[in-house]
Amino acid sequence: MDPAPDHGEESYRGHGRLKDKRTVITGGDSGIGRAVALAYAREGADVMFTYLPEEEKEAERTIALVEDAGRRAVAISCDIRFEEECERLVAKAVEDFGRIDVLVNNAAYQMSRPGSIEDITTAQFDRVMRTNLYGMFWLCKMALPHIPEGGSVINTTSIQGYQPKPHLLDYATTKGAIITFTQGLAAHLIDRGIRVNGVAPGPVWTPLIPSTIPETSRFGEQAPIGRVAQPVEMAPAFVFLASQEAGYITAEIVNATGGTPLP
Repeated sequence: MDPAPDHGEESYRGHGRLKDKRTVITGGDSGIGRAVALAYAREGADVMFTYLPEEEKEAERTIALVEDAGRRAVAISCDIRFEEECERLVAKAVEDFGRIDVLVNNAAYQMSRPGSIEDITTAQFDRVMRTNLYGMFWLCKMALPHIPEGGSVINTTSIQGYQPKPHLLDYATTKGAIITFTQGLAAHLIDRGIRVNGVAPGPVWTPLIPSTIPETSRFGEQAPIGRVAQPVEMAPAFVFLASQEAGYITAEIVNATGGTPLP
C-alpha cells in the first residue's frame, strides 16, 4: 500500500494495562487487527490471531511485532465463514492459553458495488454475511465457556452501521447488525461479569480499502477531521475496552469517526 499504513510500529507505547491477558483477535494479519495485536502485546498480553492462507506473509509481520514486544504470538490460518474453523480456533486458544480473557471479532469482508443492490450477487451477499456475522456469532458462542469473569468481548462495527452508503449496502447491513448483537449480548452476559462492547471506526487506511474500492485518492476526506485514519488510531479504543479501566462499561459502542456524530 502507498502510503504504508501506520500500525503503531514506532509510536505505540504500552503501560501494562493488559498484563498477562490471553487475547484472540480475528483478522490480525493487517489493518486494525494488526494494530490491536501490536498494542495488546505492548500492554502485556499474549496474542492469538487469525489470517487467511493468502495473507501468510502479512501474518508473519504481525508475529514479529508481538514477539518483539516480548509476548507470545500464535497465528492461525482460519476462515471464520465456516463453523468448524471457528471451533478449531477456540479449541486451539484453550489448548495454548487455557482461557480467553479478551475476544476481538474484527475480521470482515466488503466489496464496493456502485450499482447497489442490483450488482450484489448472492455469492457476495453470502460471503459478507458469513464473514461479518456468522463468524462473530459462532466465536462468541464457542468462546463463552472459556471467558472468565472480568473478561471482555469487543466487536468491530463501523460508521456504515449508522450511515450506510449504497455501494456498501450488504457490508453496512452487517455492521448495523453487529451493533444490535453487541448490545444484546452485553445484556445477556452482564450477570456473568463479562463485558461486551464495540468500536465503530470511520474511514481507516487498511488493505480492505484499495482491494475493494475502485477510487481511493480522496478516501477519508469526507470525515470532518479532513483525512483518513491510520490503524494505530483505532487501537487505543480496543485497549481501553479490554482493560479494567473500562470495568463499568458494557453494551457501548466507541465511535472513532474523525468527527462524524453518531447515535
